[in-house]
Amino acid sequence: MIYMIYNMNMIDGILMIDKPEGISSAKAVSKIKKKLHLNKAGHTGTLDPFATGLLIVCLNHATKIAGYLSDLDKTYLGTMILGIATDTQDLTGKVIKVNPIKPNQLKLEEIEDVFKKYRGEISQIPPMFSAKKSQGQKLYQLARKGIKIELTPRKVKIFQLNLLRVKFDRYSSITFQVKCSKGTYVRTIAHDIGEYLGWGAYLSHLKRTHIGKISVNQAIKLDDFLKLPFEEQGKYILDPQNFKEI
Repeated sequence: MIYMIYNMNMIDGILMIDKPEGISSAKAVSKIKKKLHLNKAGHTGTLDPFATGLLIVCLNHATKIAGYLSDLDKTYLGTMILGIATDTQDLTGKVIKVNPIKPNQLKLEEIEDVFKKYRGEISQIPPMFSAKKSQGQKLYQLARKGIKIELTPRKVKIFQLNLLRVKFDRYSSITFQVKCSKGTYVRTIAHDIGEYLGWGAYLSHLKRTHIGKISVNQAIKLDDFLKLPFEEQGKYILDPQNFKEI
């Protein structure tokens, strides 16, 4: 069902956005909320500013099903760079290790073997540069103050971890697809694989392609939606009833 919009404050709907690089999930929602003059809006799972892809935005009373949608499995396309590690485990951080790979020091079979080890239920230690909270403060706030705390590993599920492409170089790149449970840090997967191989690694690219069965191909780019005239916006706001059995 698609709504014909007369008063945005009366619309309880779902909007599927393709988030661009360089904007936080919260900022993207704020732009939509301002554009549509909404009372309430919220997303169903954070994408870091450097990441792109599917962001589901719940409008007004549809925020009541945000928790259900956030519990769905997520699928991502990512690229990790071996031979360099950063303090954030991604391209935005400070380089803390440089370990160039010499020719023939890294074999495809080694990468395939370590990918097998990271399928199924695994333990992850959340990165310090994350929005996870400890004693009421977000970890990244503590990290920026130079405060380090001991973090408890937690279980997450990796349903699929597929090796798509390897480019061998001094700093080899690995492109992969991962389908994982809620709360999985993909940059930590990249970091941990790099450590296991002995070279270090950081996540250089991340795109969320699916939330449950919902594909980014069903989404509209954020900038395109914000440029739409009022009468066209309703085409992209969907009835929340359609999402209760996804």
